Amino acid sequence: MFRLQENQTSIKTEVLAGITTFFTMVYIVVVNPVILSDAGVPFNQVFTATIIASVVGTLWMALFANYPIAIAPGMGLNAYFTYSVVGAHQGISYQTAFAAVFVAGLIFVILSLTPLREKLIEAIPENLKYGITAGIGLFIAFISLRLTKIIVADPSNLVKLGNLHEKSVVLTIVGLAITLILMSFRVNGALFFGMIVTGIIAFFTGQIHFKEGFVALPSLPEGLMIANPFTALTDVVHYSLYAVVFSFILVTIFDTTGTMVGVANQAGLMKGDKLPRARHALLSDSIATAVGAMFGTSPTTAFIESTSGVAAGGRTGLTSLTVAALFILSAFFGPLVSAVSGISAITAPALIIVGSLMMGSIAKIRWNELDEAFPAFLTILSMPLTSSISTGIALGFISYPLLKTARGKWREVHLLVWVFAVLFFIQLAFLQG
Repeated sequence: MFRLQENQTSIKTEVLAGITTFFTMVYIVVVNPVILSDAGVPFNQVFTATIIASVVGTLWMALFANYPIAIAPGMGLNAYFTYSVVGAHQGISYQTAFAAVFVAGLIFVILSLTPLREKLIEAIPENLKYGITAGIGLFIAFISLRLTKIIVADPSNLVKLGNLHEKSVVLTIVGLAITLILMSFRVNGALFFGMIVTGIIAFFTGQIHFKEGFVALPSLPEGLMIANPFTALTDVVHYSLYAVVFSFILVTIFDTTGTMVGVANQAGLMKGDKLPRARHALLSDSIATAVGAMFGTSPTTAFIESTSGVAAGGRTGLTSLTVAALFILSAFFGPLVSAVSGISAITAPALIIVGSLMMGSIAKIRWNELDEAFPAFLTILSMPLTSSISTGIALGFISYPLLKTARGKWREVHLLVWVFAVLFFIQLAFLQG
């Protein structure tokens, strides 16, 4: 089924690769509920939904695409859901926001069944892609610094350095140092093991308590978030969430596909410039996004941490199948994860480091070309300063064609970019608030 001999691998190698991938990305079952709980979603709901979405997407990738790529709710997309959709729109509850995620997932499924998704990816300027990735990374890191009080509000200058003697600040700095040291020694699962060590320190310093034990059956306190697809569509229309749906689609579309291509290329699975079984692979995150929204989590994406499994020898879907099995097992450790998530200093180091890794895309921006560099810069700068990922994307897409036109390069702008620019301009000018 997995064509192990054809891919020059073995069951042992694939299983070990799956274990490696799982430990490098399992932090998401802690971090995702932490971020979405800021939107008011019950912790246990998000914890279980995160695992369901991860299992569905990763199993699809394993059984139908036969790739060693894991799927889970994406970093950045969860922050956008919490702070830019629910947090920035009065009257929009997290239940309504999940309707937008569900509709985006349905559109993803349709796009993944056609060549249109690949054409959309080609239409988005490379430098804007890099800018969006870097901006989200900066935004995630900023949120983490704020939640742990390393950065605090300042009436005269908006933000300033917090009290470095506070327990949460000290624990965050220690956890960050430990995790960075583990990463420096190339320890697989450094982010996860860094959280474990930080959690142990928090326990012995009296900052964390395990009142409900460690193990329990998984639960969904609020049941299905989306029980009726037609109600979800109605909510999107009623609250005019078109820009929200569009932003979910835009961010996820190139994030997932770029990751898939990168991981497949590292594993030597590309055939020239094409990804075999691309349609099945692209369906994995779109189906998982729709399913995840039904249970209560933000959009899913292919995880770049899958490269750690590839480095360990993973070449087939058996690696992904192992990851899915381990996610199922992790569902029974909800009380442990819940206790850990209550201390932001335990999860913050992982978020800060993820943010720094996402910032690496800045190096690929063509800074010597103003019409390419400034829209990317505007995108990066505005995301943390406006606390809105969608605003950063909007400003980037509006400024890009305008600068190109001013420099006489309007022919270089794809028609779809003009469409995006007009839609985002309408959103900022008439649909804000």
